[in-house]
Amino acid sequence: MSIVFPPPLQPGQRVAIVAPARQVLAADLAPALHTLAAWGLDVTLGESIGAADHQFAGDDALRRRDLQRQLDDPAVGAVFCARGGYGTARLVDGLDFTAFARRPKWVAGFSDVTVLNCHLLARGFASLHAPVPVLFAQAGGETALESLRRALFGDADAGLAAPAHLLNRPGAATGALVGGNLSLLHTLTGTASQADFRGRILFLEDLDEYLYHIDRMLLHLHRSGQLAGLAGLVVGHFSLMRDNAVPFGHTALEIIDSYARLYDFPVGYGFAVGHEPDNRALVVGREARLVVTETGARLTYSAA
Repeated sequence: MSIVFPPPLQPGQRVAIVAPARQVLAADLAPALHTLAAWGLDVTLGESIGAADHQFAGDDALRRRDLQRQLDDPAVGAVFCARGGYGTARLVDGLDFTAFARRPKWVAGFSDVTVLNCHLLARGFASLHAPVPVLFAQAGGETALESLRRALFGDADAGLAAPAHLLNRPGAATGALVGGNLSLLHTLTGTASQADFRGRILFLEDLDEYLYHIDRMLLHLHRSGQLAGLAGLVVGHFSLMRDNAVPFGHTALEIIDSYARLYDFPVGYGFAVGHEPDNRALVVGREARLVVTETGARLTYSAA
C-alpha cells in the first residue's frame, strides 16, 4: 500500500485543536496557542475543548462530531489532539474519511492518539506521533516541540539518535515507521484500526503500567504474529513502571528484549519517544532507516 502524505503547512494556515479523549480546559491550551501563533498559524478550538462527560471531553457523539468536522474542513491544514488519556478508540469506528481522502491533513498526537495514528496508516495516510498541545510548554520539551514544527512545515530533519545500550542488537533496517503506545497497539489487535507491521520499523513506548502487563501485551503481539515480520524495533520511554508486592523480576526493557531476541531484526533502545518531556515527533508511515551499532543507534528518514 502506498502512503499518502499531507502537504506541509504554510504560514497563515488554519489548524484545529480537538480533544478526542480526556477532557481539557481552554485555559490549559494557552501556551500552545501562543506557540502555534508564533509559528504563523491560525488556531481554531473544537467544541470538545472545555466540554465534559465525566472524564471525557464530552460524550462520544460530541467528540466524534468535533473530530469529523475538523477532518472534513478543507481550510484546516492540521488537527492537533489536545491530550491523551482514554477515549479515542470509542469514537474512531464512526469516522468517515471520504472528505479527508480528497484533502489529507496532518493529524498529530501521541499516547491515546496512537489509535488515530494506526487507524490512518491502515487506510494509507501518514500522521504524526508527536507532543500534544497541553504539553507544549513542558520544561525539557523544547527540542521535541521544534521537531514537531519541522515535521509540520516540511523542513529537513536530521533524524533521531540514541546512545549505546546493553540490550541493543546491532544491524540495519529500512521500512516505514509504525507504532506508538504499546497498550494501544495491543488494544487495536484484531480491529479495523490495526496497522500492518510487516516490513516496517516498529517503535514502542508506554507509561504507568505494571511490568506483568508489559509482558502480557508483548506476548500477545508475539503470539498473534505481529512481531514476526518486523524490519526493526525502536524502543522509547517506558516511564513510571509499576510492580507487584512479589516482583515480576525483570525491567520493562528486559521484558522487551526477551521477545525481541526471538527474532533477528535490529533493536535500538533509549530513543526520545514517549511520556517524557523530550518526545520527538515521528512521521508514522514514512520510510526510515534504523542503524544500530555498538556505539549507539540512529533513526533517519529515507530520501523522499
